Amino acid sequence: MPSDLIVRLTAPNGRQYDQPTGLFINNEWVASSDGGKITSINPSNEQDIIAVHAATTQDVDLAVRAAHQALRHPSWASLAASDRGKLLYRLAQLVDDHRETLATIETWDNGKPYSASLGEDMVEVSETLRYYAGFADKNFGQVIETTADKFAYTVREPVGVCGQIIPWNYPLAMAAWKLGPALACGNTVVLKPAEQTPLSILFFANLVAEAGFPAGVVNIVNGLGSVAGAALAEHPLVAKIAFTGSTATARAIMRSASGTLKNMTLETGGKSPLVVFDDADVELAAEWAHAGIMSNQGQICTATSRVLVQRGVYDAFLEAFKARVRDISRVGDPFDEATFQGPQVTRAQMERVLAYVDVGVKEGATLEMGGRERLVVGGQQKGFYVQPAVFTNVTPQMRVFQEEVFGPFVVLAAFESEDEVVALANDSQYGLGSAVFTRDLTRAHRVARRIEAGMVWINSSNDSDWRVPFGGVKQSGIGRELGEAGLAAYSTIKAIHVNMRSKL
Repeated sequence: MPSDLIVRLTAPNGRQYDQPTGLFINNEWVASSDGGKITSINPSNEQDIIAVHAATTQDVDLAVRAAHQALRHPSWASLAASDRGKLLYRLAQLVDDHRETLATIETWDNGKPYSASLGEDMVEVSETLRYYAGFADKNFGQVIETTADKFAYTVREPVGVCGQIIPWNYPLAMAAWKLGPALACGNTVVLKPAEQTPLSILFFANLVAEAGFPAGVVNIVNGLGSVAGAALAEHPLVAKIAFTGSTATARAIMRSASGTLKNMTLETGGKSPLVVFDDADVELAAEWAHAGIMSNQGQICTATSRVLVQRGVYDAFLEAFKARVRDISRVGDPFDEATFQGPQVTRAQMERVLAYVDVGVKEGATLEMGGRERLVVGGQQKGFYVQPAVFTNVTPQMRVFQEEVFGPFVVLAAFESEDEVVALANDSQYGLGSAVFTRDLTRAHRVARRIEAGMVWINSSNDSDWRVPFGGVKQSGIGRELGEAGLAAYSTIKAIHVNMRSKL
């Protein structure tokens, strides 16, 4: 690696490592064509971490052409499917070997607790890659019975060059969700990390090369969404775009990609309901409701941020939930083992949460606890820390009931009947996740079918799994990631007709 594109850093926890700062194209580190850079900021203290090169439209074109060439090169195109799987297995092991460094970078750049980065996110990264490694030689076609005069069969082929645009809330995990199935199916990739959190995926790029992936199969171009992301979405040689992020940005990407009718997978916003019936285990519901909205600083697309509680247990649930927020949601230094909630990822995200607190108060909702001001942590007014906010007396007409906040911000409302709560749950432009708490499994399954969402948790919340499909309906996205269903978006079906007759 060129010496000017690697910097030796010491993280707040004392770990030292070599941080790449360039663009990863054709298994090589290169500077941006105009020398432009973006500075990553530590959300815990607002200090600069390091500046990394930002891709221009010209750089994105270079990366796409490298991926396009690799797609047809024998080193990848003729590689046996089982050998593709071995490369993914090797990459997964390298993630495990470097998990402390990867988790350190993720926490430093993103602000999430180190305990979560190490014990949850890095596990998901390596296990997702292993899961899809096993599918590399199991992406089958089929023989189709027609008549004695015809032999018909299908084969599955790669889609082509895949542009993958990654969010800042789970940088490495979301990359693994997309890289795993794409590479298992034989595609090549140009991946753009979020400009707020590029550091961990740049370190990860060296592991891709070390695992043995041929040049050009995986390319990583950090840059602004309005420049690098737009160039990727518009590029004529990109066959597919996979995006995780806001619904508004997804609409812009769809417009940009429409010129070449690109294959699309979009995982976008959410305002997921969590329903608690009178017969639920209240303490269990409060525990999962807390995890479902307050984990990862509330920066989860599937966060169950609308809690709907049946009148008979409303008061008991509210007290149990508030106790968990008060006792569990310790806000502090993300490298402190006692911390549950670190800072929001950016100043803009912190200010968004605080602005919605003002909105809720002005709309007439009751601010039960938290949320009124920026927190002072460690005796300094530095870092993007906010108090978890809990609102009650919320009605469906309020913005805080309808709009995604993407922070430690939850609204509670009471309901009387099953029909009423189903209507409340479905009163949203979104349909990503949902949760139902009840001891009546017949009702649980019935309500799960009636809720308009891509996913329903029964007696839990947000305990997703890489083996289970993930995605939404309505304006929460298009397509599915994870599970066997995640493969479908990364291969095309070719039908082959063989005439068995010697003459017409």
